[in-house]
Amino acid sequence: MIRFLINQESVEIEDVRADLTLLQFIREYRHKTGTKEGCAAGDCGACTVVLAEPNADFSALHYRTVNSCITLMSAVHAKQLIFVEHLSNGATLHPVQQALVDHHGSQCGFCTPGFIMSIFALYNTNSSPNRDDVLHALSGNLCRCTGYRPIIDATLAVCEQQADDGFTRNTSSTLSTLKAIATRDSVGGDYMGGDYMGGDYVGTRNLIMPRHRKSLAKAIKDNPAARLVSGSTDLSLTFTQQLKNIDTLISLSQMDELKVCTTTSHSLIIGAANPIKDITQALLKYFSQLAELITRFASLPIRNQATLGGNIANASPIGDMPPALIALNAAILVDNGTQKRSIPVTEFFVGYRETALKSDEWIAAIEIPFLSANQRLAAYKISKRFEDDISAVCAVFNVTINQGIIEQVDAGFGGVAATPASCNALHDALVGKNFSSKACVDLGKTVLMNAFTPIDDVRATAEYRKTVLANLWHRFWLENQSDTTITTRVMNHA
Repeated sequence: MIRFLINQESVEIEDVRADLTLLQFIREYRHKTGTKEGCAAGDCGACTVVLAEPNADFSALHYRTVNSCITLMSAVHAKQLIFVEHLSNGATLHPVQQALVDHHGSQCGFCTPGFIMSIFALYNTNSSPNRDDVLHALSGNLCRCTGYRPIIDATLAVCEQQADDGFTRNTSSTLSTLKAIATRDSVGGDYMGGDYMGGDYVGTRNLIMPRHRKSLAKAIKDNPAARLVSGSTDLSLTFTQQLKNIDTLISLSQMDELKVCTTTSHSLIIGAANPIKDITQALLKYFSQLAELITRFASLPIRNQATLGGNIANASPIGDMPPALIALNAAILVDNGTQKRSIPVTEFFVGYRETALKSDEWIAAIEIPFLSANQRLAAYKISKRFEDDISAVCAVFNVTINQGIIEQVDAGFGGVAATPASCNALHDALVGKNFSSKACVDLGKTVLMNAFTPIDDVRATAEYRKTVLANLWHRFWLENQSDTTITTRVMNHA
């Protein structure tokens, strides 16, 4: 059973397809058509809805935008689902809607419901955001009429007000209902769904949501053909783009032990089922050099769903985070419910879309060693659009320098091989070299020009990728000279 709120209405779902998306549920089951399908891939934001979820002690609600076209029903369990029809009160528009009217922010109107929901989430989250906050909040919404200026103006104007709407006034009752759902589900078993209704599982017959590692191991054993899913931002494309069906899914959405972030004396350990947005603060506290890479990880609605574990497990050669993890010498901590083991990330990707995971294992966490004082780290993503786009080339360099001499070169690359890749040849060529010398930059460029055999595709030619890779080493070298005054990044853009 999946239990949640639609606005203030309690809803229970017992028997739906495992691959039913939230957009399909809203339009086909609830017959609400304000939420639009634009791309069916999480790229355009026309389908944006908001999930309000309680914090750990049920004292507050957090409003999170998601792309309903690629969100599965497991994501709404014990949360409040809000879509555009819920905002107005009869003929009285919500402040967000009224602001868009006042600032002439709607043109053809197809994208407008998605924009409204993104603005609504910001309105209920951030009082008096600046323009940069607004741009990030709207980063997942595309306007086909290019009408961004009035939309931004409307957002800035309405968010200057203290949030005051029916949702804030109903916070107490919403939290009470969601707490009752959580309390009810915590009694009687470890699973959600499957053939264990009322016992081991919560969920639906074909959408299984375990709560603990032992129950997850049992779910995998009982359903060997089932796919594991967390944020669903990649897997859902199987349904929406390739039009394939999956009979059974095992969702990690209720696995709280996979959402823990901890530190040791030497490393940061991130639970695999944490959305990227939720781990950003911890990552940037210790690895601030990854800020641009994380900010450019798709869009905010995608970062609200996509998990670090999922970004690794799908083994895409153009995933954003694996190159960073390779450069940082991270370890992938895997589990089968009985035993845990650690796999160096450099040994995790064994082929195109293939990993070293065994059939009964899952990624439990990612351990990233802290940097030392003499390590220089930088991450670069090259794509056609600044945000909400896939890399043509991704390069992350982590170079250890002692008294001007290179001691260690760790680097991770995306878009240049069948898997996220390291480059031992770069380390071997540069160790012992004077980092500030021209020979160092020239040698690094030569190595990288010949290290990989990338392919031609719609994003870039092989020659372009090789040239960019070499030039990114040059850029890294320039940025890390002690006397550099060269600006290599565009800090202000439209």
